[in-house]
Amino acid sequence: MSTTFDPAAFLPDDLLDRIRERAAIHDRDNTFPHDDLADLAERGYLAILVPEELGGAGLTLAQASLLQQRLATAAPATALAINMHLVWTGVAKVLADRGIDALRFVQEGAVAHEVYAFGISEAGNDLVLFGSDTDAAPRPDGSYAFTGTKIFTSLAPVWTQLGLHGLDTTSPDAPRMVYAFVPRTDAVVTRDDWDTLGMRATQSRTTELHGAVAPADRVVRRIAPGPNPDPIVFGIFSVFELLLASVYTGVARRALDVAVEVARTRRSKRTGDVYGQDPDIRWRVADMALAYDALPPQLASLCDDVDARADHGARWFSLLSGVKHRAVTTAKSVVDDALLVAGGSSFSSSQELSRLYRDVVAGLFHPSDPESAHATVATAWLGPIEERNA
Repeated sequence: MSTTFDPAAFLPDDLLDRIRERAAIHDRDNTFPHDDLADLAERGYLAILVPEELGGAGLTLAQASLLQQRLATAAPATALAINMHLVWTGVAKVLADRGIDALRFVQEGAVAHEVYAFGISEAGNDLVLFGSDTDAAPRPDGSYAFTGTKIFTSLAPVWTQLGLHGLDTTSPDAPRMVYAFVPRTDAVVTRDDWDTLGMRATQSRTTELHGAVAPADRVVRRIAPGPNPDPIVFGIFSVFELLLASVYTGVARRALDVAVEVARTRRSKRTGDVYGQDPDIRWRVADMALAYDALPPQLASLCDDVDARADHGARWFSLLSGVKHRAVTTAKSVVDDALLVAGGSSFSSSQELSRLYRDVVAGLFHPSDPESAHATVATAWLGPIEERNA
């Protein structure tokens, strides 16, 4: 189905042109792209992964991946910010496809223009989904009060619901990881602390939780900490990694397109020919294209497998972390080469390639980071590291 899908129907060229023009301004001014969000919401973008019967577009994960690739060619930071909302609607889809209706309220909320943020990352917590430093305190009515600090909370100025996790250490069956959603209230403090090298428009600020309450009907999962086969862990990991890889694949595509445009128009003073006739430039552009061309088919295949509930067993996590790692490292390499094709003018901070260079670096810090990806893949192929007696 994804092969016949036309992303331009959702994201036409004129909209992308406007978004690309704004991207430079938001990067320069370190501001959130409110107009981008409004335009996308008007086109139903917040509900692209929601079933048609609930008022959404009913797209597959593979189709959403294509859209995010296209959006990222115009504004990587806008695409990355929207990604975090799409992660939760994607998790809702993954669970619903497997007969679990716990996140139907997320699907209905997305249709009603609720904006969902992703409150998982915590400073120094390399357990990520398998542990949390945020306290999840149970209350008599089944609700939970969350106290802790989340970092990299994209969509910080605009989110209406924060999907998060915390650790319940007091219930009779404790410890339990608790996944829930809290509304924006006075118990949630958003720091104005986002001033970064790249991806500035995501406005992924730090979020302080001071007893922020998730109502009982918004507590969606209680599971044991540590590696866990629970569907919500798979749902978050799969959608998060695949949509992240989609954004950075879009960055690679845009860098390649810019390099091609420059090579076709920039002329050598020495020969009088356009740089596209120079054998070294041709080899460099070809190398970029060879690297980029491998990414979209990998994404399409894994997205289709998630949608089709394929069973990769224990290999799932290595496949997912692997495609994210390859997308980021490939995108960074392609942007590096694009700078060389474009020449010294691209070193100016006002140039698009300069922004892409700074934006692509952010990919190194998203889970799975290079160390985690390599450890996961090594375990998949070699087995776990053996414990030895001292």
